[in-house]
Amino acid sequence: MVKLLETIGLALVAIMTLGFVGIFAPYGIPNGTSELFWGCAGAALMIIIYRKVKNKKTEEKEN
Repeated sequence: MVKLLETIGLALVAIMTLGFVGIFAPYGIPNGTSELFWGCAGAALMIIIYRKVKNKKTEEKEN
């Protein structure tokens, strides 16, 4: 599960970076901080928060 989340997060960051520099401009997605950028950033942040909460719960169970 951890490797899958890391892979998804890495893909989101890659798509976010490509969208920011303008690779997707021919498809109608604007450069810079567009909806694509913020969507990928939000999804990556949710993965980080999910893993942090899950790790905190496992630590509490161990103690």
